[in-house]
Amino acid sequence: MRVDLFDFDLPEDRIALRPAEPRDAARMLVVAPKALTDAEVRDLPHYLRPGDILVVNDAKVIPAQLFGSRRRGDAIARIEATLHKREDDSHWRAFVRPAKKLKIGEKIAFGGPAEGAACQAGALWAIVEEKTQGECLLAFNLSGPFLDEAILAHGAMPLPPYIAGRRPADARDVRDYQTLFAEKSGAVAAPTAGLHFTPELTEAIERAGARIEKVTLLVGAGTFLPVKAEDTRDHLMHAEWGTIDAAAAARLNEARARGGRIVAVGTTSLRILESAADESGKIKPFAGDTSIFITPGYEFRAVDALMTNFHLPRSTLFMLVCAFSGLERMRAAYAHAIANNYRFYSYGDACLLLRE
Repeated sequence: MRVDLFDFDLPEDRIALRPAEPRDAARMLVVAPKALTDAEVRDLPHYLRPGDILVVNDAKVIPAQLFGSRRRGDAIARIEATLHKREDDSHWRAFVRPAKKLKIGEKIAFGGPAEGAACQAGALWAIVEEKTQGECLLAFNLSGPFLDEAILAHGAMPLPPYIAGRRPADARDVRDYQTLFAEKSGAVAAPTAGLHFTPELTEAIERAGARIEKVTLLVGAGTFLPVKAEDTRDHLMHAEWGTIDAAAAARLNEARARGGRIVAVGTTSLRILESAADESGKIKPFAGDTSIFITPGYEFRAVDALMTNFHLPRSTLFMLVCAFSGLERMRAAYAHAIANNYRFYSYGDACLLLRE
């Protein structure tokens, strides 16, 4: 499909720079087959049925933005690396700026004692092992939990560019850019639909007879990349690692067999569920990479409803919601949201997509 079909104009003042307080006070546009309804996230239990399961992503965001330097003799170049996918205990793939200042085999120092100091304890550095357009494979000097600790010490929270371009990250973001369910470290972007949840909301969901199930998709920074191709067939998705264990898969299949709906909380939950489902819609245990790219025409197997935020124009996520609810319906929903001052993107409001 032509990518320009997924374009729309968004006034800059609709981009949320902070989340709603409390989180479940955010607005929620309910997109049903024949109607649009203005609601709030705290109204979500009213749209659930006994036996439904909300599937949340328990990924935890790490401070994946690293600032360092590359030295050639007396020449020093400042380097910014945003980690986006861990390959093993000591290797990460990263988007690097400016990548043209790096060569394979060069060293980037990210923090700790100055190079050449007698004691290098606490130093974090990496060697560039591979390089493609704007992306490098970095081999770090530390591995496993020691690397994790160093990233925590030297990294910054990787706010989406549409927020970071308007204000710097601060101490509030360390709390705000993490969901209530965050457990599995390694994501470099938040599963933002989950940001709306509070303990009070989860209790109300359970009182409504619905349950919450956790899956994992370690969201990569590739989620923010624009689609530069003119046709969706020419766009390459970055892989992300995810898992659904056997017990969770069994509970989801049992709930659906009894007539309950699978409600994905966020496009990340939806993508791991659809990656794990077979042609009959049965969800299988899953552990590995997925680069699933969902556009209109895709037949959904595992997910019956979707709660998500409002997404970027021409993005793979807007394409996904158009696949779920229809291109014209979602264009109308987004036009309604813009006209009625909904707040967009990661810290913005939500929409609940219901299918027939």
